[in-house]
Amino acid sequence: MNKASRGVIKVAKKDLKLISQVLIGGAIISIIFAGIGYLGTDIWLASTQWLLVAAILALFGVYTKLES
Repeated sequence: MNKASRGVIKVAKKDLKLISQVLIGGAIISIIFAGIGYLGTDIWLASTQWLLVAAILALFGVYTKLES
């Protein structure tokens, strides 16, 4: 049984850099959504929930950056 059939996927180093940038970009967008919600119009989630999403995306973005 090979690794791919067990659910393990190998990602190239150059792809990790792109994934990291996408995750950090998502965190920035989440912060913008939180700011818009703070001003009065929530978009799908409340402002505090957007901040939690931003924190998790930033955490995974930094982790993938360190792995690349």
